[in-house]
Amino acid sequence: MKIVFSRKGFDSGSGGGASPIVDGKPISLPIPDTKGIARTTYGELGLGELAARASRDAFGAESLCHHDPLFTRDGRCLFGQVGAAQTHLANQGVGVGDTFLFFGLFAGEDGERHHRIFGYLRVAAVHRLAEGTPEHLEGSSHPHVLGMHGSNDTIYGGEGRQARFASEALRLTAPGGPLTLWQKPAWLKPGGLSYHGRRDRWLPGGRLRSVARGQEFVANVGRRKAPREWLERILDEF
Repeated sequence: MKIVFSRKGFDSGSGGGASPIVDGKPISLPIPDTKGIARTTYGELGLGELAARASRDAFGAESLCHHDPLFTRDGRCLFGQVGAAQTHLANQGVGVGDTFLFFGLFAGEDGERHHRIFGYLRVAAVHRLAEGTPEHLEGSSHPHVLGMHGSNDTIYGGEGRQARFASEALRLTAPGGPLTLWQKPAWLKPGGLSYHGRRDRWLPGGRLRSVARGQEFVANVGRRKAPREWLERILDEF
């Protein structure tokens, strides 16, 4: 089994700010549409005012957004990936039975910026769109269904939900920061997370200096008990 830490949503490079925490709930703002494919606006998602505030009015209710991952009301999630990030997922063997933990940059109600997990997807199906769009996805508003983003465009689907509240268990950034200094799970050891092979990233006190950019960080945990128990505790937060 693989656990994928998947970076998504607004940040300083995409959108210009952090996603907010509103009334104790993390609200991940989808990144702005850059392909001219999306048909969903921030306003249609009820995020117009929040997007304007986070982007300092660069985007607003009428701006189109890349609504991905897309969570449905019946507890499902569709997530699309393409290009080098999808090649990395494929090379790592990510597929059915694996779990994406979506994280992003958030600003707490006290203004402190930090990384936190805001959603998950248990992969039940993998659709390679170059082979055609599955019938059950036709008519979906997911941006990767609306138009191909690249030759290896892929959609992952399965059970998935967004966090109901901003619990400490879902926070990645260590107290006091800086932003990319994470308090890692005890089971995650040096060499056990893709893109984090350098020994100097693994610090005393159970801390990890995460890479500043990148989208998909894969931990191949196999049949190990500790990571599976940790994952179940994380999913209990949803």
